[in-house]
Amino acid sequence: MAKILLEMKNITKTFPGVKALDNVNLQVEEGEIHALVGENGAGKSTLMNVLSGIYPYGTYEGDIIYDGETCRFNTIRDSEGKGIVIIHQELALVPEMSIGENMYLGNERGSKAAIDWNTTYAEADKYLKMVGLSESSKVLVKEIGTGKQQLVEIAKALAKHAKLLILDEPTSSLNQEDSKALLDLMLGFKEQGMTMIIITHKLNEVSYVADKITVVRDGATIETIDNAGHDIDEDRIIRGMVGRELTNRFPKREGVTIGEVNLEVEHWTVRHPLYPERTVVDDVSLKVRKGEVVGIYGLMGAGRTELAMSIFGQSYGTLVGGTLKIDGKEVKLKKSPTDAIRHKIAYVTEDRKGNGLILSQSIKVNTSLANLGSISKYSVIDKDREYQVAEEYRDKLKTKTPSVEQLVGNLSGGNQQKVLLARWMFAEPDILILDEPTRGIDVGAKYEIYLIINDLAAAGKSVIMISSELPEVLAMSDRIYIMNASKMVGEMKASEATQESIMATILRSGRGD
Repeated sequence: MAKILLEMKNITKTFPGVKALDNVNLQVEEGEIHALVGENGAGKSTLMNVLSGIYPYGTYEGDIIYDGETCRFNTIRDSEGKGIVIIHQELALVPEMSIGENMYLGNERGSKAAIDWNTTYAEADKYLKMVGLSESSKVLVKEIGTGKQQLVEIAKALAKHAKLLILDEPTSSLNQEDSKALLDLMLGFKEQGMTMIIITHKLNEVSYVADKITVVRDGATIETIDNAGHDIDEDRIIRGMVGRELTNRFPKREGVTIGEVNLEVEHWTVRHPLYPERTVVDDVSLKVRKGEVVGIYGLMGAGRTELAMSIFGQSYGTLVGGTLKIDGKEVKLKKSPTDAIRHKIAYVTEDRKGNGLILSQSIKVNTSLANLGSISKYSVIDKDREYQVAEEYRDKLKTKTPSVEQLVGNLSGGNQQKVLLARWMFAEPDILILDEPTRGIDVGAKYEIYLIINDLAAAGKSVIMISSELPEVLAMSDRIYIMNASKMVGEMKASEATQESIMATILRSGRGD
């Protein structure tokens, strides 16, 4: 029988008004990949924050037994000292610093008097090779893509001599190719004897890499499933996660009526904000009709987000050419999202925590931000009306929260996404651009977001949905545009498109990776 490396016994963690963990138990064997799955808010990340010392001993009840020793971690340094290293969903890298500097930030090589840069970069290069990166550790982080940044985080963990590596949604911002490469890297580490815990909502990834799967729901352990054959029934996992059958992951759109062209973008060209010689959107044209959901798919770096943000009041880059028409009339938006909002355009960012929400403010405040004029008189906000609006959208979107006075930072990812959607729905737009609207969200919350998208289309709104998940794009769209290397390289009816035909279009464009 394999050695139990980690045992978490009867872990209970309470926040004001909420019991986040309720007698949770977890056993992880040495040398296995153990998946931790559950809906947003189920307690997965909270449990890992307890394990890693982010929530110190004394703020929770229960025991952590690691490598046969009862541990009482007070800081993240304490857990890292034992070889427990956590990589969070939001990458903790400093863009303006080199890869090597990032890898040893807070763990510097040298003496108290001076950093030994030769040793720093030599060791960093060694660990970069272990994760399959050929870049020099002297390269700035901002000069490499998201997929490679994720690998830098893993190299950083290896430099801390990780014995138990915790990966929280490691592929949430990666395309399918980069995700597969990362999962294969994990399997390679497993062969070398490393133990890993992975938190992910992508059940195909769970089936592919996990030896065991622990399901958590509402802060409690539901079951641990053996996946030795890597052929687990995904429906069984879903039943455990959501407590019910989920027979169809994508809701059908009933009685679809698609109207006239609402938004038209012609020959749109945008340059990088810092490097004007670099074109990030190259002569792109697209149309969206009323009541239509248009999907945009492309590999990492294709220019999808740059396109969306540049349409939204030129909030990214420098527009050097192209026209934008609304209801057939050319519109020249000033370099301001406010002007885009005035023309009934809304943009739901892919980075809800960094650019979308004010985490330190309440649901109520976040909901009203994009349309303060409708709840104000003589520039004074009507607090009662603001509360009423937040309550209406809380009910409409089924946001799980004890109160609209709750801080957004305390909500799960799925509920944060609903608050962001509520803000833009309250702004009453005619055109909604949704950038990765279900990133990092569990299957149950995804279904609820899909219902909201369908309702918006049924109400005659024009919806652009950018997604890195091909099944989502195929199931939710009426038409699909395909981007690659800053260009629009294809357009298909969703009813005629397949994953294979979309990927073939990218490759045939002659610029696929």
